[in-house]
Amino acid sequence: MLLQSTPAEQRTVLYNVSWDTFESLLKDTGEDRGSRFAYDCGTLEIMTPLFEHENPKSNFGNFIIALAEELDIEIRSAGSTTLKRKLFAKGIEPDSCYYIKNEAAIRGRETLNLETDPPPDLAIEIDITSSSVNKLNIYAALGVSELWRYDGEVLKFYQLLENKYIEIKFSLAFPLIYVDDMNRFIQQSKTMGEIALLKSFRVWVKEKIG
Repeated sequence: MLLQSTPAEQRTVLYNVSWDTFESLLKDTGEDRGSRFAYDCGTLEIMTPLFEHENPKSNFGNFIIALAEELDIEIRSAGSTTLKRKLFAKGIEPDSCYYIKNEAAIRGRETLNLETDPPPDLAIEIDITSSSVNKLNIYAALGVSELWRYDGEVLKFYQLLENKYIEIKFSLAFPLIYVDDMNRFIQQSKTMGEIALLKSFRVWVKEKIG
């Protein structure tokens, strides 16, 4: 077992963890725990987010909701729901994820099973420090079509193409949004209040829509 501590995230990494043990840990710890799991073929990372990690998460969530409202798009927020597939021995709990294109397919659902249900259309992953598992490979195996990844300084957009992620300049879910635009606003979040930032973002979106 390896323990790493930082001001942004605390990570515990366990090796040779069976799928059944992973499932038991999910059940025993429940959905209300403060930590998040990432499982990749026997390696389990348990990450506990701290303040530097959680504040960008809140801002991204605000931006997504504002975009959906201004564009009049229905979405289903799935938060940090456990996404897993036994077939690939992979599972992860994103910082947040959303159903957009496939929102109607899971509307009204109280549980999610990726063996039969579509994966989220967009996942947001914040890793201020280096993860011990390859999260892109996990998300790719789960079939998440778009990933936004933020390292505390730079945000990148990724599209799943032929089972691998390629970096892209604009969002698939919200095509009018370019990664440079989102980077500008997430940088502003470091010096602006959240409400002022959100108001500024909404004004910008309305201008983009015309």
